[in-house]
Amino acid sequence: MSAISAVTIVEVGPRDGLQILKSVMPTEHKKRWIATAASAGIREIEVCSFVPAAVVPGMADAEEIVRYARTIPGLTTAALAPNAKGAQAAFMAGAQRVAMPISVSAAHNLANIRKTHDQSIDELRRVVDMRSTHPAAKIEIGLSTAFGCSIAGAVPLADVLKLAERCLTAGADRVTPADTIGIGNPLQVKRMYAALFDAFGKSSIGGSHFHDTRGQGIANALAALEAGVTSFDASLAGLGGCPFAPGASGNVCTEDLVWILEEMGVSTGIDVAKLLSCRTILSDAMPNEKLSGHLAEAGLARIQNGGRVASAR
Repeated sequence: MSAISAVTIVEVGPRDGLQILKSVMPTEHKKRWIATAASAGIREIEVCSFVPAAVVPGMADAEEIVRYARTIPGLTTAALAPNAKGAQAAFMAGAQRVAMPISVSAAHNLANIRKTHDQSIDELRRVVDMRSTHPAAKIEIGLSTAFGCSIAGAVPLADVLKLAERCLTAGADRVTPADTIGIGNPLQVKRMYAALFDAFGKSSIGGSHFHDTRGQGIANALAALEAGVTSFDASLAGLGGCPFAPGASGNVCTEDLVWILEEMGVSTGIDVAKLLSCRTILSDAMPNEKLSGHLAEAGLARIQNGGRVASAR
């Protein structure tokens, strides 16, 4: 097992978790979610996407949400932007990290953001130029479908490395391989990160972004930990998924990932019980949406009087 003793959990639920849902979470509930997660110890949250409200109505309040999140002490505020227009809005709102998706699969890139790879790299260069007026902001490229594609099938590791190099050369601060359709396995994860670290160094590679479509998300996260990854995307209650990846569930469930890491002695700095309380905010705001997560079903466990007992949920 990795000798890593502490990691960062990035909550992506307010963006990745909400973008695919039919329900629209009211702005005030989003703010409560972000504030409660931060008070539980989450230090970075991807709070929204800067996309047209006509396409994703749930992100119509993106600017307000970023500005609110920036008022929370110690919280790094991240946002997704699929293009230069969205990135400019994210920079202006005050996002400290702007994530741009570029799919390794050319077919998925066309379906998801309607661009070829060359067009996406040109767009990235424009965003890098814009960043000159917002030098504190970081630009991260999410290498979508790095582990496989629902449209094109298998994605060669060589293609991942080639696109990563193009993005870094164009000016991105980091690239992050993403298992958009939840198809990766632990051996593939270790090989992926080993190759990326060897080619570009750890500082140029972001954390892990695994979807739990086939129930392998936690296993892949632990494989990434063994490979040397120290930052992990996760979504509260397992919400989310990609609109262009049929059957793809949300990210690894935040509560489940935090619990297993803490049980293994890897510090996340997060109060699991307080994190679980965020689920009430979700169920109140979106009563018709299904919430996942094994920890919420089983309840917390703690050592008491020498025995392990279930605590109240």
